[in-house]
Amino acid sequence: FLLLLLLLTVSLCPSTSFAPVFMAKVKLVSSTGKSTLATPGSKLSQACSKLGIKPKYSCKKGDCGSCAVSVGGKRIKACVGKVPEAPRLKSLQEKGLEVK
Repeated sequence: FLLLLLLLTVSLCPSTSFAPVFMAKVKLVSSTGKSTLATPGSKLSQACSKLGIKPKYSCKKGDCGSCAVSVGGKRIKACVGKVPEAPRLKSLQEKGLEVK
């Protein structure tokens, strides 16, 4: 019965899609001017390495905070942090979030 209900729901709602939702890339810019595009929610440590930024790691669990970097003015721990969502302001989208 549940399977039939699910099939009816999917067939009656053609706008419902199980495809992954498109996520806009976030432009990240280092203080040296190097930039990269990253997917929101991806590992911040990988984005930092693409930018040539090497945070100091100690615990690699997010406890000590020695790896914290500034992303668009917010401090995020690079070892456990994720790339933030794209900014809503168009000027920030074009310029990119500064990572230092």
